[in-house]
Amino acid sequence: MTNHHHKNKKTVFNYPQIPKTPTGINGLDEITEGGIPTGRPTLICGGAGCGKTLMSLEFIVRGITQFNEPGVFMAFEEKTAELAMNVTSLGFDLVKLQEEKKLKLDYVHIDRSEIEETGEYDLEGLFIRLGFAIDSIGAKRVVLDTIESLFSGLTNQGILRAELRRLFTWLKEKGVTAIITGERGEGNTFTRQGLEEYVSDCVILLDHRVINQISTRRLRVLKYRGSLHGTNEYPFLIDEDGISVLPVTSLKLEKEVSTDRISSGIPALDKMLDKKGFFKGGSVLVSGTAGTGKTSIAACFANETCKQQKRCLYFAFEESPKQIIRNMKSISVDLQQHVDDELLMFHASRPTLYGLEQHLVAMYKIIQSFKPDVVILDPITNLVTIGSVSEVKAMLIRLIDFLQEEQITVMFTALTLNSVVSEQTDEGVSSLVDTWLLVRDIEFNGERNRGMYIMKSRGMKHSNQVREFIITDKGIDLVDVYLGPDGVLIGSAREAQKLQEKTGEVLRTNALSMKDREIDRKRKVLQAKIASLQSEFESAEEELNRISIEEELVKKITENNRSALTKLRRGDVHNENNNGI
Repeated sequence: MTNHHHKNKKTVFNYPQIPKTPTGINGLDEITEGGIPTGRPTLICGGAGCGKTLMSLEFIVRGITQFNEPGVFMAFEEKTAELAMNVTSLGFDLVKLQEEKKLKLDYVHIDRSEIEETGEYDLEGLFIRLGFAIDSIGAKRVVLDTIESLFSGLTNQGILRAELRRLFTWLKEKGVTAIITGERGEGNTFTRQGLEEYVSDCVILLDHRVINQISTRRLRVLKYRGSLHGTNEYPFLIDEDGISVLPVTSLKLEKEVSTDRISSGIPALDKMLDKKGFFKGGSVLVSGTAGTGKTSIAACFANETCKQQKRCLYFAFEESPKQIIRNMKSISVDLQQHVDDELLMFHASRPTLYGLEQHLVAMYKIIQSFKPDVVILDPITNLVTIGSVSEVKAMLIRLIDFLQEEQITVMFTALTLNSVVSEQTDEGVSSLVDTWLLVRDIEFNGERNRGMYIMKSRGMKHSNQVREFIITDKGIDLVDVYLGPDGVLIGSAREAQKLQEKTGEVLRTNALSMKDREIDRKRKVLQAKIASLQSEFESAEEELNRISIEEELVKKITENNRSALTKLRRGDVHNENNNGI
């Protein structure tokens, strides 16, 4: 019983979604979670020049080319020839689609004077004409552009409301997925009459605003009966590929992460980052004052990425690609070869070219098209010229989220306006990124040198030491700072200290060798003295031995003489005795 009850409880929350028709417009289907309601009318409203006609026409064209659903486009303002010509720059060939019997373009002229004379207004003629167009090609999609032109001559609000409801009901009965465009109303109404938005099942509001002389188009889904949908404002871009809408990326922080590493292109920096470099799919911020080598670091990273046969997309907001390529040759980094091999792609534009959101849409499109492994933005601080710090941060959060979902590694460079770390002006990105490198000027002894710090690097051991950052014609290197008696020494002070210590070492070596020679001389003198004493000792010993031998010899001779004398004396006695006998 408990399990059965639990199952029923679970199914209560799984409401079935209404059938949806994908628009085929890049990003719009993600916002509406599948498209606009199938077999129901959708209202697209907005002011002049916001893209209503283009969006509805793209809905028809994408339906034919991507989903094989024929469509009818009924215009009340622009003639069919004008419409076809206006969209050729987007790659839409309406004439060909008409010849293939997949598209029906129809222009209907509403004569206001006839309505004013007769006082009558009847949509029956429109229904017959529209019904014939739908049936002739088996249309699944219909667009009416615009509803104001259709009802422009009608002043009686009662008749207008009745005819409007009748039109929407007729479209539903036909079972076609319809888009009706409408002009933006005044005050609190989103449409001119204020009724269309209540009758429609789905209402999409387009907005074209100019802030600080920068044009931005935005889209918002006001309502969607029977379906969940994104409720935020979304920027959209109109370019040679049609309309692209950028949905806000997921804020659930459930993205996959990688433990793979990629090299920074600077071996000494890789050693500081646990000897392996950055995490793949991570984000890196390189900040520093002007002239500290931020672009050089980014170029080395791009160069190393391309050497590994991976793709790099470089967004330049300050210098042209030719400038960057020329300048990097001076440090032996050849980016042109990677451009030629189509591994490196530059996209250079002034920030003031678009609004922030349109920059984001443009980046989104290029990234999806080029499919890079690494993206570089150099520098992000230039974006402040077209938005506040909080707006730039919001944009970059969305970009970082999107790139992390795609497992693309991103490097930002940011200009700091001062050298105090606690007052960094990195547009608040330092808290978002995985690795933060700070390059600072260190002024000492009348010189300006560079020092690099790793402020943080999430998920890995990293050096807490300051490294002197050196740019030479052979590339970039990081050398250990030198600790002298007065603290950290860099640049010529470090070299002077090294030279001084080397001189001291030579002097010490020389002093030691002199001491060694003096000891050697003393050793030889002592050895000579020892040899002389040894000789004297041997002479004395020999003299003593000679005296001792002589004494022994004298003693022996004396003993012999005494024995001989004794014998003689005894002999004499013996002979005397014999003679007496």
